[in-house]
Amino acid sequence: MTHQYPALSAEQKKELADIAQQIVAPGKGILAADESVGSMAKRLNGIGVDNTEENRRLYRQILFKGDERMDKCIGGVIFFHETMYQQGDCGTNFVKMIKDKGILVGIKVDKGVVPLAGTDGETTTQGLDGLSERCAQYKKDGADFAKWRCVLKISETTPSSLAIMENANVLARYASICQQNGIVPIVEPEILPDGEHDLKRCQYVSEKVLAACYKALSDHHVYLEGTLLKPNMVTAGHACPTKYTAQEIAMATVTALRRTVPPAVPGGRNFYPFLTIPIPQLTLIG
Repeated sequence: MTHQYPALSAEQKKELADIAQQIVAPGKGILAADESVGSMAKRLNGIGVDNTEENRRLYRQILFKGDERMDKCIGGVIFFHETMYQQGDCGTNFVKMIKDKGILVGIKVDKGVVPLAGTDGETTTQGLDGLSERCAQYKKDGADFAKWRCVLKISETTPSSLAIMENANVLARYASICQQNGIVPIVEPEILPDGEHDLKRCQYVSEKVLAACYKALSDHHVYLEGTLLKPNMVTAGHACPTKYTAQEIAMATVTALRRTVPPAVPGGRNFYPFLTIPIPQLTLIG
């Protein structure tokens, strides 16, 4: 790092960069299996299954015991705290089960959103207290990367400057703490798709939010080569009367990312090359 008081050694930076590059290796993605107990209730109750710890374990086991085709497509799996310490029917710990496939283990470390006082129903994310100690333990227990989600919403009055700055600084502080403990942070400033806003408004807000996040990451001396970004797609609100094509959404998303995300962030090759593709040929998968 090029600041006066380096926070990481050359060895620490190399470890973080290697982890990040392994996760976003060509042809690979991340399996998010970090649903909270409450989120799992929505999934299981919807199919008539009780939301018990055992049923959650069985659900995760189905995901983790995929055949060798999984190994070729998944670079990392994000765990929920409970899952880190569960095991399969065979007696193998889930962390070991995933690592034996050559896949890295991640962990959700935020503790959920809370109201941000003085705003129009906006939020920030809690969990910084004790985060360093938790990260140190997770590292010992096999985790190599982490995820932290902040949430912003678009309306006539939001997101406010306060909400943008607060969430950017929370993400930066989380990222710095993770890196001090040898864990690659996934930075996730999620802009919700709720509302009537159009595509242009979402692109504008996305660019403002991402720019603020990377300014905060710079202020906190976060090593960008040892981070990952989980951005939202740039889309109109669900209630927007105008319907946009996949090509328009893709171009708005790629443009917002190119304008704000430094090339040092691993995985950038996945969207920077799109600039050379004519709009009519630009398509989305999934």
